[in-house]
Amino acid sequence: MKIGILNITSYTGLELFRMLSKHPKVEIVSVTGRSGIGKSLSSFLSNKTLTDIEITSKINQNVDLIFSCLPHKTSAETLYDFISKDIPVIDLSADFRIKNPNTYEKWYEITHPYPNLLELAIYGLSEINREKIKTAKLVANPGCYSTSIILPLFPIISNNIVNENTSIIIDSKSGVSGSGRTPSLSNHFSEINENLIPYSLEGHRHLPEIEQEINQKNTNIPVTFVPQVLPITRGIISCCYVTLKKDLNLKSLEEKQKLVNSILEKFYKNEPFITIINKPPTMKNVQGTNSCLIYPKIDNRTGILILISAIDNLIKGASGQAIQNMNIMFGFNEKLGLNTIPIYP
Repeated sequence: MKIGILNITSYTGLELFRMLSKHPKVEIVSVTGRSGIGKSLSSFLSNKTLTDIEITSKINQNVDLIFSCLPHKTSAETLYDFISKDIPVIDLSADFRIKNPNTYEKWYEITHPYPNLLELAIYGLSEINREKIKTAKLVANPGCYSTSIILPLFPIISNNIVNENTSIIIDSKSGVSGSGRTPSLSNHFSEINENLIPYSLEGHRHLPEIEQEINQKNTNIPVTFVPQVLPITRGIISCCYVTLKKDLNLKSLEEKQKLVNSILEKFYKNEPFITIINKPPTMKNVQGTNSCLIYPKIDNRTGILILISAIDNLIKGASGQAIQNMNIMFGFNEKLGLNTIPIYP
């Protein structure tokens, strides 16, 4: 299968290239970039072991699938021609994640260039929307924070055991690569080194897709979300604090804990990349993999359910998830190109 990648020189584009290069069913035939146009990708990266493929301004070969790693708005504008020609696309930007165009405009402060395509798009969280992804022509790859948050929360909320009158509080910490390659003061070495930076407390752009997806089952649970940046390259750990319903007819915290564990284990029983674990995960457990580790724990004193998840933001939070979606769309083994073990140390 012939693949084109838009904006190969982004972190997610380079990660796609690295992983797809080992995929037995695909060939990358055309790549574009916002920098390095006219150069070979190996020359641009000063690494001749990668490839001699040329970075161009436009896709210049016939392709069976397009991955877009372009920024929001630019991605939708560029993808329109491919979508209109019925070429399947997987968009790693935010352009097709949010169903309501007014919500998109509010959070991204621009008018969506093609709001008529929003209903066509399938939200590409593989474990939750697999059946829809199988027949999709336009997949909206989830945000990295969103992936780490929706995966632990969705089964719990769907099973109707969460108190809908209280907010879910989420604390997420991410590596610096989540902000992309464009330099800024906040990711300057002197600013981030030996530091921890909370940001977007007025509302992070991943928040609307989080609330959209966790409330699919006619719930309306609000979310308080505090993202923070750590002085590491990659990885996300999210801690979700959930108030359970009081009328669960369970006498003890042990019974509630067993209920939570059984819900998660049943929901993800046959999922190759989701593991329910019995101790808190670390960044090192997932770096370099398409895995999501989930640790559920009810606080013995307060009764609050704590759900801790860990993912690699560039893989399960972006490029690995995109490849997983591609495998589902084209009927490949879902694990192709994704069977990696964590980078350690």
